[in-house]
Amino acid sequence: MTTLGFTVTHAKNAAFERGLRSFFEYRDLGIQQATDGRINAHVIRAAAGTEFSSQPHLHKTTFQLVYVLKGWIEFEYEGQGTVRLEAGSCVYQPPEIRHRELGHSPDVEMIEIVMPGDFKTEEVNAVEP
Repeated sequence: MTTLGFTVTHAKNAAFERGLRSFFEYRDLGIQQATDGRINAHVIRAAAGTEFSSQPHLHKTTFQLVYVLKGWIEFEYEGQGTVRLEAGSCVYQPPEIRHRELGHSPDVEMIEIVMPGDFKTEEVNAVEP
């Protein structure tokens, strides 16, 4: 039995920071450090008082899952069109699927799990619905 990589985080000690998108705040769940960078997991929420702007992009991932805890968020996905996610919705985004966010509620909060932990994001020309 091993405890290597075991980690626990609690909401009462949570710190949200700005990250990949300026209109969101991210709470690191400690998974990237616990898995030696293999997996990244964080809570994302809307950042109050920020202006929303989203360009078509893709992520260099092997796995990406988003689960909405509160509010709603809407995406346009390549080959899928517009998808609205609400509290309780879950989406698996295949590696390198082109997408862009269309909007979100001021109270949106979601969990995102991504592999690898240090994935790259690339802007693209457009999303083909």
